[in-house]
Amino acid sequence: MITPVRRMTAALTAALTLTACGGSGGDGETGEQARPTPHGAQAPAPAPRAERGRVVAPVFERAAAPAAGAEKTVALTFDADMTADQGPRAARGERFDNPELINTLRELKVPSTVFMTGRWAEEYPAQARAIGADPLFEVGNHSYSHYAFTADCHGLPVVDRSRMRSDVERAAGSFRKTGVRRTVPYFRFPGGCYDDAALRAVAPTGVTAVQWDVVGGDAFATDADAVAEQVLDGVRPGSVVVLHCTTSAAPATERAIRRIVPELRARGYRMVRVSELMGNGSPAR
Repeated sequence: MITPVRRMTAALTAALTLTACGGSGGDGETGEQARPTPHGAQAPAPAPRAERGRVVAPVFERAAAPAAGAEKTVALTFDADMTADQGPRAARGERFDNPELINTLRELKVPSTVFMTGRWAEEYPAQARAIGADPLFEVGNHSYSHYAFTADCHGLPVVDRSRMRSDVERAAGSFRKTGVRRTVPYFRFPGGCYDDAALRAVAPTGVTAVQWDVVGGDAFATDADAVAEQVLDGVRPGSVVVLHCTTSAAPATERAIRRIVPELRARGYRMVRVSELMGNGSPAR
């Protein structure tokens, strides 16, 4: 889910959503539609078990602040977006993938969580399999169609409420069909928009909705330094950072990561997947 985000010196505004990954955060306390929020490989952490039969899916935004002197961790997350109707654009050469970014994460040994749409996995099956087979990464569900789960969500088409559960399950089916391994029971709402009805709709799938507290600001950005500064200014211990992995809609992300990662490490942060971050704190609801 991609939403345009201005540089850190500007006010955040909800705007046009396109097809990369990550945008505005959700407000898990009120249950109303989400509102924009300010902006060597590790051994894989065990994936949490999906809890079925829940009435409302839980929401995780960041880990609790660590105790004084405890290790500082941060989760970098990347949304692999592609809406169900964008096949013709991909056929004409538009790049909804970003293999250079994935290669840089490998080069820098950055454990990461990739939230992938089912349509993206179908368009780039070899990349999806490679990401899912790499112990550096884990794959979360970002819906099949990348249609919004609430009305008025940054201009995205809206999935019918009766199809919300099946849209999540269809994405999981695409992962299985494509051969994507190392999936985790996490779901990121397209556009970051949700309400209580959406949380109830996806609850039977056993997912935890994963939002964020730091917007990377890479959506449609061309200034990699501005993206890096926005992330570095926003990160706190336990943060979840949302970034994008779609070349056409987030072309500066790979260059920004080359600055973000060394500076976070110099500040004493260890980058982890969301599954490990969840083990360090309770969900923020």
